[in-house]
Amino acid sequence: MNARASMLAGLSCLALASTPAVAQDTPTDSYDGNEIIVTATKRDASLQDVPFSINAQTEQAIERANASTVEDLSRNVAGLTVQNLGPGQSQVSVRGVSAGQIARDQPGVKEQVGVYLDESVVSLSLFTPDLDLFDLNRVETLRGPQGTLFGSGSVGGTLRYITNQPNLDRIEGKVEGNVNLVDGDDFGGHLKGAINLPLSPNLAMRAVGYYTRYAGFINALREGGGESEDVNSGERYGGRFSLLWKPAENLSITPRFVYQKVKTDGFNRQEVYNLFANQFTTTRPQVTFEERQQYLLLDEAFEDEVKLFDLTMSYDGDTIGVTSVTTYTDRDILVSRDASALTGSVSADLGFPDAGIRLPSNLVDTTGVKQFTQEVRVNSAGDGPFQWLIGGYYANVKRDYTQRLPTPGYDAFTNQFFIDACNADPDDCGPGGVPLTAADIANGFGPNSPYNADIPYDLSQIAIFGEISYDITDAFTATLGGRYYAFDESRRFVSGGLFPNGDNARDKTSSTGFSPRLLLSYDVADGITLNAQASKGFRLGGVNDPLNLPLCDGGNAGGPDAQTFSGRPRYDDETLWNYEGGVKAQFGGITFNAAGFYTKINNLQVTADAGSCSSRIVFNADAHTMGLEVELSASPFTGFDLGLSGSYVEAEFDSTLTRPNGTVIEGIRNGNRLPSVPKFQMAANATYSFPIDASSDTNAFVTASFQHVGSRYTQPGDQENNPRTFVHGFTFGGAPIGSATTLDLKLPDYQLVNLGAGIEFPGELEISVYVNNLLDENALLAFDRERGGRARLGFATNQPRTFGVTVRKGF
Repeated sequence: MNARASMLAGLSCLALASTPAVAQDTPTDSYDGNEIIVTATKRDASLQDVPFSINAQTEQAIERANASTVEDLSRNVAGLTVQNLGPGQSQVSVRGVSAGQIARDQPGVKEQVGVYLDESVVSLSLFTPDLDLFDLNRVETLRGPQGTLFGSGSVGGTLRYITNQPNLDRIEGKVEGNVNLVDGDDFGGHLKGAINLPLSPNLAMRAVGYYTRYAGFINALREGGGESEDVNSGERYGGRFSLLWKPAENLSITPRFVYQKVKTDGFNRQEVYNLFANQFTTTRPQVTFEERQQYLLLDEAFEDEVKLFDLTMSYDGDTIGVTSVTTYTDRDILVSRDASALTGSVSADLGFPDAGIRLPSNLVDTTGVKQFTQEVRVNSAGDGPFQWLIGGYYANVKRDYTQRLPTPGYDAFTNQFFIDACNADPDDCGPGGVPLTAADIANGFGPNSPYNADIPYDLSQIAIFGEISYDITDAFTATLGGRYYAFDESRRFVSGGLFPNGDNARDKTSSTGFSPRLLLSYDVADGITLNAQASKGFRLGGVNDPLNLPLCDGGNAGGPDAQTFSGRPRYDDETLWNYEGGVKAQFGGITFNAAGFYTKINNLQVTADAGSCSSRIVFNADAHTMGLEVELSASPFTGFDLGLSGSYVEAEFDSTLTRPNGTVIEGIRNGNRLPSVPKFQMAANATYSFPIDASSDTNAFVTASFQHVGSRYTQPGDQENNPRTFVHGFTFGGAPIGSATTLDLKLPDYQLVNLGAGIEFPGELEISVYVNNLLDENALLAFDRERGGRARLGFATNQPRTFGVTVRKGF
């Protein structure tokens, strides 16, 4: 056991040995009988009383589902979709509002779903934090734009991780251990502990610690015929420490520190074609990939370290309440990829010899984020018919993004390339008629790296928001809200090496806007409520990165790709109007919630691969989504619980973007589907609990779930000319110049079946066993390509069949 696991074991032992167990009441304050209390309106309210579409996955539901990631949760939440690119690298969408996969080298693109840890924003485009779900009170999914109360990034909806808070009333804690076997050959597991200690009548602390080992399931072929197994294994460890101080009955002060680090040794990518491993070579061994297999010249890695400090102060007076939330986040992300096929493909186009094409090449992306936010809000108190809330928000984000492409030995081939070019054409010589060198184009960066970029961003935002609600009658309530925002963003772009332009540019952009919301709620009868909403959401615009012009159209600045994708320095704010109506009903052990919606999107920020330029450009296009989401839960008899959720979404473009020659740009065509969103998604689950020893209060349970996710496309262009034939155009390894791979880019629907059973003993001891992905479905989650498919083709895939056993002990 390593040091981190030993630390957590020590925390667990401390939790069990601290004091005699105290009888535990309801473990959290989010329940009132059978009601779930949520804070989606920044006030405490019953889930059924919130006047818009919302889902809340409780702590028990998370445990029974053996969920460990937001992707696990998403399959049980109608309208919530997660595009999994590995731990800490997922893209979340709600109700079909999606522009497709955001590439790692697009740091200026903002998220479409806001993600919060309690009151603190933690979302970051592409890198949705893979927060541990242990000791959470619940996870709330707020569907539809939440621009009034939650601001930018909540254009599609908001995801909120709500933690258990320090408790002044009792000592309580829990420990949890797990062992699992993935794909029959690699073990994973976790050890977690939490403890709550009252330190005085007005001071309490809560500490959480956890360590998880991710089992790997991707095997990598190596140069020379070897194979490395389970190359995407990894670990996650961290904790939360919070204090609650109540100097007065109606005043609470809660400082907290959160730390988490995620490390993986590779990515969940299974390949179909690789420049160095394919079925076309004649002077190298031919390769046909199996499921969950890839090819590597270099090891890969991902790291995500999060440090968050927040301070929440709350005053609950007789007539008003005041809340202040101060948050500082320091986050460092490393993405280290084997880019040998990417670099080798460019080298082949430049005419490098095979020795230069074969050089191992490591693409290293680093992202450093330092974010400060401050929110203050004042709200009415009491139970009168008129309620109000007003607040202000400030954010400053510094995001430093760097890229390096260390390729040992590359400068020697670059220098020879320049010598040959100068000898062939004097116009291609450097000053004084002598050949250029790699150092001449490095722009201050180090040697043997054909691509380098430093891209620091500085973004500041202020906002004023508020809502008022009035009970027009005992049954009819109207709510009106709005948010005014203003932001400024500045960026510097510095690049150097053989592939880019040698840029040194500064850009600025700014925006202001107003997002209103109207909510109507009518209690038709006891337990039945009708809701209607019209709301506006927004996502901030930004600045596009320069094209890699030396690579466009073989260096032809007047070529079709250069003409199509150049001259687009900025993209505008994305805004949408959402219109929805819904019903919420609860009676006789049955809860039924449904909503229909229509969303009109203006200036959807769509990412397009810039063809041969090995760049990406964000375009603005119009689109819409409309659909229906349903959630049903029932307890037909004692001990038996059923759940059913589903959504049907039509998400399509309403405009067409074309190249100068009239062809459609990357699938952005009127009527084409928006990417990454299934039309139909549903989940069903059932749990039966029964006593096995009434005298000792021992119970058993069995649970089963079924999840269906419909077909999707990774990027808009994938539905054009599909199935797609990728002509690789290389003779490396003796491959024919016309060798090509044909793929169906429509990601097929998939089904997951999970089973579990357990025994609950007296003293809050539970032992359970489970099998996830019972049928060992190999789901294709996203299409992965390098250089438009010329260098590499593959798919991100899911975790295979997993057997596990979990032991939980509370006190």
